[in-house]
Amino acid sequence: MAEIYIRRRHERRGCRRPSLLAVISAIAAAVILVALIRRKPAPEKPAVAPPPAAPSAPMLAERPAAEARRATSRRGQEILRGFDQLQDLVRRGKLLEARESAYRLLDGCRDPELQKRIEDLLGELNIRLVFSPAPMPEKVDYTVKPGDSLAKIARRFDTTVELLQKINGITGSLIRVNDRLRVLRGTFRVTVNITDNSLTLFLNGRFFKRYRVGTGQYMTTPTGEFRITERLMHPVWWRPDGRKIPYGDPENILGTHWLSLDIPGYGLHGTWDPQSVGMHSSQGCIRLTNADIEELYALLPVGTEVEISD
Repeated sequence: MAEIYIRRRHERRGCRRPSLLAVISAIAAAVILVALIRRKPAPEKPAVAPPPAAPSAPMLAERPAAEARRATSRRGQEILRGFDQLQDLVRRGKLLEARESAYRLLDGCRDPELQKRIEDLLGELNIRLVFSPAPMPEKVDYTVKPGDSLAKIARRFDTTVELLQKINGITGSLIRVNDRLRVLRGTFRVTVNITDNSLTLFLNGRFFKRYRVGTGQYMTTPTGEFRITERLMHPVWWRPDGRKIPYGDPENILGTHWLSLDIPGYGLHGTWDPQSVGMHSSQGCIRLTNADIEELYALLPVGTEVEISD
């Protein structure tokens, strides 16, 4: 009996150990679970966008360049509108108003093609105004006095007889005391560019007209500052060998007019070969069409400055 009792007693003890371990395990699991439940996840750091990259130097440079292009474009459109208005003034016969408008446009124009169009129109306006009785800021009225002649008046005002005749519609040389004449008061100046074969005429330092010219072959036209010393209509040409070729002879290459410079053998003259104008085609002189040299002959008195550059 004792043996049976002892075995059962041992069996009950053996059964208690597993139960205690289970309890302990359960408690541990519960503790861990509670800890896991109470444990808060670490807050995630908010995503921060990286700071914008600083614009590179080219981007910074492009911004004012683009603004400059837009400003230039706007200015160009204003110039074009002004040019249309200018042409409208010409059509309505308001030549003096058109002339001043053209000068304003020219001062603000930076486009070479449009600048040339304005200069061409301005040159035409200036010629039409200066060769007519139309008023100009550069013109004054003069009353003929006893002993006056066209030549004396021209010398007094540093102009030419031909210009006095054109302005006042005089076909001869007869003038009468107390006649009222309109006279151009101003100083012309000429610049010649050998490279692009152009001659620019200025009046009182202001652009007046641009002409195409022919200059010397192989850049033989002299450069420097010169003056007109002689004016000849229907000039005689002296060949390099000393032979005299009269005006009207097909061999005479000087055209209808000659303006001599203060360097022997050189001057401005016309031509019977207009195709040679605009080229390096002369023997060193400055060659214009006959129509253009006739304009300059009427405008430029002896003493006019001529600057030639390459």
